[in-house]
Amino acid sequence: MSVDEPSAEGYAGARAPGRGRAGPADPALTSPDLPRLEFEQLMRQLVERAGEVMATQGRLRGLLRANQAVITDLTLPEVLRRVCGAARELVDARYAALGVLGPDGHIAELVQVGMDEETVRAIGTLPEGKGLLSAVLDEGRPIRLRAAAEDPRSSGLPSGHPPVRSFLGVPIRIRDEKFGGLYLAECGRGEFSPEDEELTRALAVTAGVAIDNARLYESTRRRGEWLAATAAVTRETLDPSGGRPLGTIAERSRELTGADLAVVLLPEDEASLRIVIAESAPGQEAVADHLRGAVLPRSNSLSGHVFDTRRPLRLSDPRELPDLEPAVAVAELRIGPVLVVPLLGAEQPEGVLLLARRADRQAFTEEDERTTAGFANQAAVALELAEARVERERLHVLDERERIAADLHDHVIQRLFAAGLSLQGVAARLPAPEAERLTRVIGDLDDTIAQIRTSIFSLQHTGDDESVRSRILVVVTESARLLGFTPLLRFSGPAETLVAAAHDASLAEDVTAVLREALVNVAKHAGASRVEVDVVADTSGGEDRLSLVVTDDGKGPVKGPRRSGLANLERRAGRRGGTFELNPHIPRGSRLRWTVPLG
Repeated sequence: MSVDEPSAEGYAGARAPGRGRAGPADPALTSPDLPRLEFEQLMRQLVERAGEVMATQGRLRGLLRANQAVITDLTLPEVLRRVCGAARELVDARYAALGVLGPDGHIAELVQVGMDEETVRAIGTLPEGKGLLSAVLDEGRPIRLRAAAEDPRSSGLPSGHPPVRSFLGVPIRIRDEKFGGLYLAECGRGEFSPEDEELTRALAVTAGVAIDNARLYESTRRRGEWLAATAAVTRETLDPSGGRPLGTIAERSRELTGADLAVVLLPEDEASLRIVIAESAPGQEAVADHLRGAVLPRSNSLSGHVFDTRRPLRLSDPRELPDLEPAVAVAELRIGPVLVVPLLGAEQPEGVLLLARRADRQAFTEEDERTTAGFANQAAVALELAEARVERERLHVLDERERIAADLHDHVIQRLFAAGLSLQGVAARLPAPEAERLTRVIGDLDDTIAQIRTSIFSLQHTGDDESVRSRILVVVTESARLLGFTPLLRFSGPAETLVAAAHDASLAEDVTAVLREALVNVAKHAGASRVEVDVVADTSGGEDRLSLVVTDDGKGPVKGPRRSGLANLERRAGRRGGTFELNPHIPRGSRLRWTVPLG
């Protein structure tokens, strides 16, 4: 051994001074693996920490992807579906659902991801809004459970729902409003971690913003559709070719509110409303056909209540008001939610718009009521403007007809009358043959004057006049369909004044009935090509009399017993102390004369 190299004993003695011969070496001091083990432990911890950092980065990237997926669409149904899908992928859940609160505080809509269609159909109904789902919303904080069945709040799942073990629920808020809850179940790692809860809470915040934006977008879009609907109604009401504004009101209201039935009711009289328009969803056309033309009482009905109070009415079920019977009770449609709004005009309601959904559908919202009522009011104003325009046009036509009638009376008749007087003076100085021909010309002028006077009266007739002249004119006009031509009508004397002075309301009915029967007989039996009707008011002889004379150029009276129609005319004259005659007319045809005293 070299002197430069210490011996084992010298090495040991140097490590343990004062000892004799060296004993066994101290393992803590002599083990050569201790530094290596510490190093390996540090490396393992470093690798674990690096793995955790990488996992955290991966989950953060997953959260970013989820946020990006949530905010890439603005339609509310698609946003809700994306939120569910992103949350399920983010925390490795088997099932994800998003419950939307309704106006009553219960879950009104549930979007589900992870269940097949067969399972969803088997579940059928929505959760009852209690248990864990309700606890998440009521407590306003996340709930994370390893075994949901062991929690006393676990209830309310519908039958057919798959078993739920691990559970994570997070509320979704939009500003200070509860919107709903995000529910996750069956974590692929066995249970949800605190990190899962934090990530889901972060996603719920983003979801709230995205949902709020989607609702604002949807509201803006719907306002645009309502404005377009209002413009469509205005175009229909102003269409000179004759639009269908009430039908457009019903159809667009049903489409924009998602209703299954839309009905427009207008006043029939003081005590009832009539269904003039009925529009139904595809597949329910028979319901709409059944309803059109139905008359509903204003008392004890939803529509009548809205018409009288002029205030909208929104019900989840029409039976909520037991004292008001449902305005539309159709068993085939199974009506549930109902929205009834008045068509308010400037001074009074024009009618009522009723919207209904099936019993298994969601109730109408406050937004539905507000937008529909506004649209109905705008539509009612458009209808009033259209009615005012039609009324102005009608008044203009009446003024024009009055002017034409005045011109005919003041100019044409006077000139014809003057010409007839001049011809009468000439005829008096002519020999008999020439005077006879001139007299026939004067008679033609008299007939022309009588026809012009009848035309003047027709021009002045408004259609709602119940005078004797108006009734006779209507009968004569209607007889043209049977005869194939319009009879010549002449009025002689103050018939209207004498009938009014008689104070007998049934006289006008008798006159029109006699005239109608006489013209029908001519059309059926005479085969005439010309019919003349003369209404003569005779004030001479001290007794006022009214005569109705119908002359035709047909086959003439038939010999034998009189037909029942003619016998009725004779009885009508006899009851009034008058006379009835039916004689041949020269050169051909027949003359019917029905005369009754006045006074």
